[in-house]
Amino acid sequence: MLTWTILIGACLFFYFAGYRYYAGRLDRDVVRPDAGSHTPAVTENDGVDYVPSKPMVLFGHNFASIAGAGPVIGPIIAMHHFGWALTLLWVLVGNVFIGAVHDYLTLMMSVRNRGRSVADIAESTMGSRAKSVFALFLVLAMLLVIAVFGVVAAKTLIAQPEMVIPTFAIIPISMIFGWFIYKKGGNLAGASVVAVLALVASIYAGFKLPLPLEGAVLGLSPLMFWFVLLMIYAAVASVLPVHVLLQPRDYLSTYVLFGSMSLGIVALLWVAPGLNTPAYMGGFSQEQGPVWPMLFVLVACGAVSGFHSLVAGGTVSKQLSSESQGRLISYGGMLTEGVVAVVTVLLVGGGLYWVAPAGGGIDMAQLGFRETLKTGGWIHAFGHGYGNVVHQMLPVLEFTLASMIAVLALNTFVMTTLDTAVRITRFIVQESLGQRVPVFLNKYVTTAAVIAIAFVIGASDGWQKIWPIFGATNQLIAAVALFVIATYLIGVKRPTHYALYPAVFMVITTIGALSWQAYRFFTAPEPHLFLGTAALVLIGLALFVGHEGLQALKGRKISTEPVTSEA
Repeated sequence: MLTWTILIGACLFFYFAGYRYYAGRLDRDVVRPDAGSHTPAVTENDGVDYVPSKPMVLFGHNFASIAGAGPVIGPIIAMHHFGWALTLLWVLVGNVFIGAVHDYLTLMMSVRNRGRSVADIAESTMGSRAKSVFALFLVLAMLLVIAVFGVVAAKTLIAQPEMVIPTFAIIPISMIFGWFIYKKGGNLAGASVVAVLALVASIYAGFKLPLPLEGAVLGLSPLMFWFVLLMIYAAVASVLPVHVLLQPRDYLSTYVLFGSMSLGIVALLWVAPGLNTPAYMGGFSQEQGPVWPMLFVLVACGAVSGFHSLVAGGTVSKQLSSESQGRLISYGGMLTEGVVAVVTVLLVGGGLYWVAPAGGGIDMAQLGFRETLKTGGWIHAFGHGYGNVVHQMLPVLEFTLASMIAVLALNTFVMTTLDTAVRITRFIVQESLGQRVPVFLNKYVTTAAVIAIAFVIGASDGWQKIWPIFGATNQLIAAVALFVIATYLIGVKRPTHYALYPAVFMVITTIGALSWQAYRFFTAPEPHLFLGTAALVLIGLALFVGHEGLQALKGRKISTEPVTSEA
């Protein structure tokens, strides 16, 4: 137990130190938050997208939107190929010095530009060409996210019908909670307790009353029925005022994940299992390639994610009540996602077995790391690792129920990411095309177009052709956002190295990963010409980003020291 206490304590302390000292330097040198300055949520308040929010409610929205399944998928796949030690190290270092910096600076840049998206701001800092290419790239990436997350959520509801009731029960619970808080001025703490208890009751109801779909429903297969229903949900939720569903649902969702992760941490400390997966598996994986750059691309959202810049500049900046709250909500939110990634590595590494123990007695089909990953994917690996450790601490909590709690927490966050992604894509399309094609200024028309295209991608399984390179795509978005931030900081005479150095690292790493993937795609026994070509196109985009970023910096003095002028 002492070893686990030291390991978990060291990780948490590292994040605390990063928030206290490194984020503190960001505040002093770069951000300089002004609590008295009016944010876009106040100056542009429209009661729909621009709405001042309670800080903890907005923290919940931001965290639920950026987390999704990312901090679970990436670390599990990375530790499968490179071991838990390097995976854990990158999750820690990447979060503090790149991921959280990326999120926080994107948020504050957007707040000081009337809540505009990072793609729209790119026009001012890097030129119209950069903005057009970036916006197109972002829309395509977001359409893929919407399609994939919709399919993943649908498949999860089929595989675990116990999750149907709690997955959809959170919608009315959240709407009633939001109405009570915002319309009736109710007490947040008391309402939170009641709402969370209602969520717990829905989890128990789902466990006792699973809702499997047998055969066709309304002429649709079970998968297509759930997918259509989820697309309809995402469309409706994305056009509702944020305080009606988005804010309260994301806020309550955080309790589901916080509760499950806290239970997991306590179980790790109580059971103190051995770390049964290898700590280090060498510098080269036969399936994935060299540890650099592939480890960084595989971990992805667990350390840094370009998608977060879209959330920060898409929804969070439009709801931030005070600049002084930005550090907690954005930098703190990313570190919290890092904690989820850390706990994932430890739960899967301690709850599953790489090889069967000498004494036997372990069902490797259920508790084998490679076995569960092969048969059920990362969802089963996470659920079974979590369920094993928690069940050992609380035998009264059945393994199946414990596993369901873990998977439910993930699926709840997938739902939040789904409709947030639709809303963000609408913003980008409206900013990019609204002035030239006025019909896209209508949120209903734009939302319908986004949902229709995402539906076609998901229903046709076309997403499976491009998904293998999505990790690199996500990292490339982060690199572009960091370059936009760096060029913006020059304009306001602030130190650039906090964003510029990570931007250069991310571009080089992304080009390295895409180059390796292109080589593997083209030289495979059955060459994947589509994926190889897509990888080359993304390499071209990465080079374009690097060129445009350096051109924007060229001829200007890049500040690396604090200055006294204000933004």
